[in-house]
Amino acid sequence: MPIAATRFRFAVTLILPLAALLTPFEVRGDEGLWPLNQPPTEIFRDKYQFTPGEAWYQKVQRSCVRLGRGGSASLVSRNGLVLTNHHVVSDQLRKLSTPERDLLTDGFLAADPSQELRCQDLDAYVLLGIRDVTAEVNASVTADLTPAAANEARRKKIAELEAQRPDDSSIHSNVVTLYRGAAYHLYRYRRYTDVRLVWAPELRAASFGGDVDNFEYPRYALDAALLRLYDENGAPLHTRDFFQLNLEGVGENEFVMVLGNPSRTQRGLTVDHLRFLRDVEYPAVLGSLWRREVQLRTICERGPEQERLFRSELLGVQNSRKAVSGYLATLQDPRIIASKVEDEAKLRQGVAGNPQWQAQWGDAWDRLTNALAAYRGFFARQNLLNGRGAALDSRLFRIARHLVRYAAEREKPDAERLEEYREAELEPLKLRLFSPAPIEDDVEIEDLASGMALLIERLGGDDPLVVQVLDGRPPRERAAELVRGCGLKDVETRKRLFDGGAAAVAASQDPMIRLATLVDPEARKFRKRYEDEFESVERDAYAQIAAAQFAVFGRQRPPDASGSLRLSFGTVCGVTEGGRTVPAFTQIGGLFERSAQFGGTPPFDLAPSWQRAQSALDRTVPFDFVLTAEAIGGNSGSPVINRAGELVGLVFDINVPALGWNVVYTDQVARSVALDVRALHAALTHVYHADALVAELTRELPE
Repeated sequence: MPIAATRFRFAVTLILPLAALLTPFEVRGDEGLWPLNQPPTEIFRDKYQFTPGEAWYQKVQRSCVRLGRGGSASLVSRNGLVLTNHHVVSDQLRKLSTPERDLLTDGFLAADPSQELRCQDLDAYVLLGIRDVTAEVNASVTADLTPAAANEARRKKIAELEAQRPDDSSIHSNVVTLYRGAAYHLYRYRRYTDVRLVWAPELRAASFGGDVDNFEYPRYALDAALLRLYDENGAPLHTRDFFQLNLEGVGENEFVMVLGNPSRTQRGLTVDHLRFLRDVEYPAVLGSLWRREVQLRTICERGPEQERLFRSELLGVQNSRKAVSGYLATLQDPRIIASKVEDEAKLRQGVAGNPQWQAQWGDAWDRLTNALAAYRGFFARQNLLNGRGAALDSRLFRIARHLVRYAAEREKPDAERLEEYREAELEPLKLRLFSPAPIEDDVEIEDLASGMALLIERLGGDDPLVVQVLDGRPPRERAAELVRGCGLKDVETRKRLFDGGAAAVAASQDPMIRLATLVDPEARKFRKRYEDEFESVERDAYAQIAAAQFAVFGRQRPPDASGSLRLSFGTVCGVTEGGRTVPAFTQIGGLFERSAQFGGTPPFDLAPSWQRAQSALDRTVPFDFVLTAEAIGGNSGSPVINRAGELVGLVFDINVPALGWNVVYTDQVARSVALDVRALHAALTHVYHADALVAELTRELPE
């Protein structure tokens, strides 16, 4: 790659001076993914002279949207228009595509509301309120219970709390665990099931630079898409709460905030838990991702139709592989672990200095260490059957497993079911389970064959479960037999099995149902073992460790991310590294220059619409920018707002050093990456000629 094309790119290796690694019980600069009922009030006031009131928090809370099970988004008009990242909805674009109309490649624009396309299995959630239910959950646990029994008691109480909701089917409740067990908050949402695609740019515009530029900066990506929420009457949602675009944008060093649903961070983990991630979990996950990425690249090279079918999955795997690589690199830096060892020692010394604290919390670290040691012994099998590295992960197999498991779980009282089959979760489950999105045999066979081969690689070809799964055939032949004979591609068949319960599932001769029935007993066994031997101890130990932190250092820090709505903050700020300064903003003109540097070859080729619009675009308009406010997986699609609660940007990435935010915060070179609203406005106006959308986004509509 030419030096000119890489001179401003950050190095892949994460290097943090030890001076930046302060005690984890102090807030470092602009650190924190803060729940909205626990905002950093004093920092806002003292550092930024910003004192928002309750009305401000209510408005921004109800202007934020969670898409499906984790994507972030925001309302941006009175008529239910929602802004998110292109890559957040890329799977929906694939599902809405056909061989004749490839929305992922070519993009989409609805000329008017009648042409908006309903997403086939996407729902949206707007947070209405948060209630602290810690005392209620903890009251369900008595001193005589074993850790496993205590964990079961907590789960039952959580199920009861989630089931308590108004007589309104659109209300969805979820109890969020904070500080890994020290606190429990009930989040109540309004759920929307009619979500329609309004606009998405071409993939070449949304992911300009492809995997080369992913987690890098400078960037020139139009990673955005517009959806619309519809109410229960089939009308566009009418709302008073939304983010108005500020087309003056944001300036260098200006204070901004990010709101989204970050999935999970690991800053509160013990040293031994971090070592488990470094030595066991992350290497296993990363090995599976590398393996699958190579397979998908090979498949996509076979032809245009294979690329259309598998490209979305490849992009997701590539993104995950880079993210986990960064997490692992952070933990492989001995200085990071050394700083964590020192911090943990300070906390334990503080506890040991108080006999009452030592009696209450002193053994928490050792109990967790012992539980981690036990978990090492069955991690591989648990991960392959139930975890992040689940081997049998094709869509048809997931459908079959849900049908098999729900048939068994529905016979139990609600509070005793697996959490994904409680009454509170059934409507979201059915949306995915009964999705009319097409299921392609070629995709299913590839995914299932890959998973079966992975089982052989990790467990051995003579493993009893592997032998039963293969049933005497090699993986590809067995996968083809299962997929081609499967009737679950028909939505009505799925509904009959779902409604028919255990009797219908037991009577079914569908080969995928039979495979799920075969695998489920062992999968359940290891899930139960994980919950009883590790999760139960983890919850209890981290609750004690958090209590110790509060006692020794005070309540100065937010909890780790947990997939719930959080606020982070910082400033728009470029980076100086190795004597070079990377400006905070890129400009539209830089897009054309970067494409020319690579001769317009993929992934730096321009979409035809951008080629045609070159003369109409102001090349000095800011395109993307970087900021010190934290983001992590799940923040994709998060709005960037100013003090007035106006939208100035859209988070779509972080740079490589920011992957270390998973464990420790620094603002020296780590940055979030956002699309500037001025570039979005220019693109909609001059590239896509979406005049009606521009008017909706930039004008206050009448009540």
